[in-house]
Amino acid sequence: MDAKTKKNRIGHKTLSKSFNLWFWGALTCFSQEHMQTFGYLCSMLPIIEKLYPDDVSDQQDKIHAYTAFFNTNPMLGSVIVGITASLEEARANDTGIDGETINDMRAGLMGPIAGIGDSLIDGTLIPILLGIALGMSQNGSPIGAIFYIVVWDLLAYFGQRFLYFRGYKLGDKAVGFLVGKQGKAVRRAIGVVGSMVVGGVLATWVNVTTSVKLRNANGHVFLNLQKQLDTIYPVLLTIIVTLLCWWLMAKKHVSAIWTMIILIGVALVGVVIGFFNPGLKY
Repeated sequence: MDAKTKKNRIGHKTLSKSFNLWFWGALTCFSQEHMQTFGYLCSMLPIIEKLYPDDVSDQQDKIHAYTAFFNTNPMLGSVIVGITASLEEARANDTGIDGETINDMRAGLMGPIAGIGDSLIDGTLIPILLGIALGMSQNGSPIGAIFYIVVWDLLAYFGQRFLYFRGYKLGDKAVGFLVGKQGKAVRRAIGVVGSMVVGGVLATWVNVTTSVKLRNANGHVFLNLQKQLDTIYPVLLTIIVTLLCWWLMAKKHVSAIWTMIILIGVALVGVVIGFFNPGLKY
């Protein structure tokens, strides 16, 4: 390794600083116009300052490559930042990498990483952790909430850190895997697993029933609506509510928050008219 290559190397301390800026700042200054652009740019500042220490104008020119729009899954997105750090190091050593190449790389990885991350993290890992936490929270125990907070924070930090340094180590070798046929197969497999996990959590923790009972003049129940529904299609109301949520978010693009507000409204109206009975005593 010649003197120039040694000079233009990123040390572990600088890489750690870059990662921490991404971890804590990926979603700061977030807007519909820029998304994660500023968090990404901020994480690259230590890299630029390390590789181009003597020329401020050169730093400004190099950092300009990171002002373009950027948005992906913030958990798995750390691997893109690590790959970028490796490519920036290669650019500083005059290996033929330029700002356009770096922009093309991250633009090409945003979608695949978002697809993998949304399926793996939001569709698989989080439901599994929440399912475990819900089981531990029965009878009002706070253990489940503590478990989720601690385990999630540890997995989020050290998982992202591992991906960041793995991306830096692999460099452009990781790009071919993530956007090639293997990457598509991984995304499809994770999507299937995520759907299975969500279905398992749904079957375990979601239970919608009605309390509607019709009585005759003597006060005897001659129609129990829930029992009748169970003879036709067990957990029918649960499936209807689930499909309603899916339709609102997937087809009508209603946010998760508004979907929950709608469900609360439906529940309140149902309790008032006697369709639902939460079993509360006043």
